[in-house]
Amino acid sequence: MGWRLRGTGTAAGLALAGAAAIALVLVAGASRGGAAGHRDSGRALFGEARQGKVTVPIAAATSGVQVHEARVPGRPIVLIDAGHGGRDPGATAVSGEILEKQLTLALASELRDALVRRGRVRVAMTRVADQYLTLEQRAGIARRLGASLFLSIHMDSAPNPLARGASVYSLSDIASDEDAARFAAVENRGASVGGAGGDTVESLLSDLATRGQMNASAELASRLVRKANGRVGLRPEPHRFASFHVLRRAQTSAVLFEAGYLSNAEDELILRSPEQRAKLVAALAEAVEAHVAARAGR
Repeated sequence: MGWRLRGTGTAAGLALAGAAAIALVLVAGASRGGAAGHRDSGRALFGEARQGKVTVPIAAATSGVQVHEARVPGRPIVLIDAGHGGRDPGATAVSGEILEKQLTLALASELRDALVRRGRVRVAMTRVADQYLTLEQRAGIARRLGASLFLSIHMDSAPNPLARGASVYSLSDIASDEDAARFAAVENRGASVGGAGGDTVESLLSDLATRGQMNASAELASRLVRKANGRVGLRPEPHRFASFHVLRRAQTSAVLFEAGYLSNAEDELILRSPEQRAKLVAALAEAVEAHVAARAGR
């Protein structure tokens, strides 16, 4: 943000310039200091970012979003969305001891901290506490921030206790399979899903923008799979796609990452372990940075 004062040649002008300089110092100090990071009371969450941040005002329901700065100013913004929260607990682990909303926040917070330490992108989160957000609120944060990448983190659950492994979903009008279509339908519940209105030209431009978003999101999903392969367990054909409202409305490169199955005892142990989650975090961070760099170079 750049402020400029024109010289007036008068005492009043000098006083105004001095007051503006003091205001700049106060604003800069507040930006560097920031508030202490929120900590989740659940056992899964650990670590907080310690670098500079700014607070971006969003809608009242989201109460403000902190953007953690990169080493180089003006870098693209990556928005990490911890799935579920508040009155929406998500899946319950097979042990019955922990909820999806706790583990998504733990993993999202650890990924944020890793990206902040690496300093190559600016980073924000849709929620940093046990807070309920609608799909439109989550996507709205991405749009208002002008995020270059939106990553929504979830955990899977299935009737089959043997099902396990991570997967990633990107946006498509046509689902890759019946499971993906059912999953999107569940995730889209309560969302106001509508097509583009307006005249033919506006609809065409909207369709072209969505096609570009789908292609960029598919590229991001492929990068995530490549970086995760060999480091963490993946389910067969881990890249899937369907019409997810939150991904479409984010209007940027956007994927939904399922980190594993809480209905599987082995996956639950992995997802509850900070040491095991660190492998996921490393793969996600590398994929995110590689995608942002590739898109910026075009």
